Amino acid sequence: MPTNESLVDALGSEPRRPAAFRELVRRGTQAVPDIRRGLAHSVPKVREECCRLLDQLLVPEAVDDLIAMVDDPDPGVRVAALHALSCDRCKPDADACRPDRAVIEERAIRILHDDPDPQVRTRAVELVGLWVHTDPQALAALERARDEDPSPAVRKKAGWYTPGGPVHRRTAPKPVRAPRA
Repeated sequence: MPTNESLVDALGSEPRRPAAFRELVRRGTQAVPDIRRGLAHSVPKVREECCRLLDQLLVPEAVDDLIAMVDDPDPGVRVAALHALSCDRCKPDADACRPDRAVIEERAIRILHDDPDPQVRTRAVELVGLWVHTDPQALAALERARDEDPSPAVRKKAGWYTPGGPVHRRTAPKPVRAPRA
């Protein structure tokens, strides 16, 4: 039976990647320490796949590791890390692993405005969008991206998260009803 470490290494091999990924997911949180070590692997595809694995197997102690990956030199790794930090659908208990706004928001806004890769900026929209209803700085950053980003895809997605956009409407806090008298 292959070790977790050998499965993480296999993530860098095109033919072995799918089976290794499935097996690491099957092993669950028991594999997380080796997946976290894979974030420092010399092969960018391994780092990217480790971010994707943590998207599904995220534990609170790995959140800081993912935050560090948003500055990886490889754009695929940055995309996967941003997705893992912002996506709730892939996680069984998303609230337990939500990144601390104070730690990541400023960095996410910087990436949204300054990353050279439009796919990375598109993923940064999702992360900044987590705070659009609670932080004027997040809203201003998204409006700026909607109005000024050179990429049509980034402008479109940022528009989804700003007032009037479908994501903004869907995620808006529900009004509190007054108790009946």
